Amino acid sequence: MADRDFILAPQTSTITVSIALEPVYNALNSLMLVASPESRSGFGEWVLQTAAALPPDLARRHWLVFEAFFAAIEPEQNWPSFADYVDHLAMQEAVVLRDRAVSWIRKKELEGINVPDIDTILRDKSAFLDTIEAIYARKNTEKDPMYDFEANKQRYAEAHDLLQDPPALKALIINHLRTMWNNWFAPEWAHVLPMLQESVDAFRQLDYSRMTALEAVRTVTGRDFTGIWEEWGEHLIFVPSAHIGPYVTRFEKDGAVLLIFGARLPEGARVTSPALSRSELLVRLSALADDTRLQILELLTQHDELCAQDVIEMLNLSQSAASRHLRQLTATGYLIERRREVAKCYSLNPRRVDDTLQALKRFLRK
Repeated sequence: MADRDFILAPQTSTITVSIALEPVYNALNSLMLVASPESRSGFGEWVLQTAAALPPDLARRHWLVFEAFFAAIEPEQNWPSFADYVDHLAMQEAVVLRDRAVSWIRKKELEGINVPDIDTILRDKSAFLDTIEAIYARKNTEKDPMYDFEANKQRYAEAHDLLQDPPALKALIINHLRTMWNNWFAPEWAHVLPMLQESVDAFRQLDYSRMTALEAVRTVTGRDFTGIWEEWGEHLIFVPSAHIGPYVTRFEKDGAVLLIFGARLPEGARVTSPALSRSELLVRLSALADDTRLQILELLTQHDELCAQDVIEMLNLSQSAASRHLRQLTATGYLIERRREVAKCYSLNPRRVDDTLQALKRFLRK
């Protein structure tokens, strides 16, 4: 299971900010989304089309590399290109990659999960599967399909078999990364690169010197993460993505926090980019292009606040469906989320609705 977070936040007083393309992280993040496109609503069209087009055997290998073994491929430094990074991985000892592939499991002990030692995890398939199941259970508070252990149990059993054969594991990782880059992602990267560079250039023009971490995150991502995360490093690296939609992915990198966000322009930017304007507008409108999500918004015009269970009961939704819809509406800013004890509750954000209408008017007047 790839160990990453999609939502985060606050607060540090002295920070440095970088805006960068980070081609390796960018590619890995987009390819990671392809492994579980059903985990969120609102990913870019390329993610959905690629996931649907992968032949079954290639899709199986993709899941293994980007879910079970992602810790083995997460970069530890900057690389000028994805191909250079894969060449670097190919030079690593097979056992080193194998050990990195399971390193994330031991870190779960910090979250209160009982984790066996690495030798036991590698030797005992039952212990390995029991540990993964415990990790899923900790995350699976909303019956998120991304954390459906039973649906993925056989895949993890296959992953454990590969851990017994480090050379085969290494060959799988290297060959798959090269296949996905050469046949799937390289043409898309060439297509979106000019748009991403425009986003980087626009955000580099801003002055972040007097901002807190929370203010910088709000300025760049367009989202307010107040109260969701408590710790930030002193260096934030923002990376625009053409595929992540309204979400944010967080990585730790050389003591910095790297945040991948949906490519956009700063509010009030003098730089005008039709491609970026369309991209951001599409993210906002896609969240509205669904009858269930419109019904949720309509309900919240009639109630000051509703909790997730209220929405489930009023619209007769499954818990997982309600969770996906509420996440997308929150991520795009139409809903304001807060915790009421253990429940997540939501209210309408009229300002975001007005912003979207104004953005559409500006776009159509060009």
